[in-house]
Amino acid sequence: MQTHTPVTADHVVTCDDAGNKTGTVARADVHTTDTPLHLAFSCYLLDDAGRLLVTRRALAKRTWPGVWTNSFCGHLRWTEATEDSLVRHAAHELGAEVRDVQVVLPDFRYRAVDASGIVENEICPVYTARVVGDVTPHPDEVSEHEWAPVDRVRAAVEAAPWAFSPWMVRQLSEMPASRLA
Repeated sequence: MQTHTPVTADHVVTCDDAGNKTGTVARADVHTTDTPLHLAFSCYLLDDAGRLLVTRRALAKRTWPGVWTNSFCGHLRWTEATEDSLVRHAAHELGAEVRDVQVVLPDFRYRAVDASGIVENEICPVYTARVVGDVTPHPDEVSEHEWAPVDRVRAAVEAAPWAFSPWMVRQLSEMPASRLA
């Protein structure tokens, strides 16, 4: 049985089908060929010019290394609200401060298997936020990044969905264009 780990540990919160917390697993151990359902979030970061930040996952990432994806994602800690986790991950992964955080797909959930057989299995609400200042991505998280017009990103995902994370492909297909304005 999974147990609650100390807040200081780097962990992922597991949950039941209804999203109720059931325990924790060390983040280093959670993503396998049989990943338990867990809590996460995705965020699409916009600048004041209305451009969207897309990132290429670092090659050292356990899941979907080198794949282009939304601005950033993350896992909640046991005592953390989703929005607090989002702010923490923006600072860690992108060296960024965010404002105007809004949930756009509150009930998003997915399961996907990467080329190595590693599974993502998440209840993953989707957010948008505005960046404050510049981004300075952490190289262990992001290998490349680009600010691009939203319509150009959507066109690229539609033309070559295999080049993007499966969660981003699904999220953009479910998200009204007005939510990324």
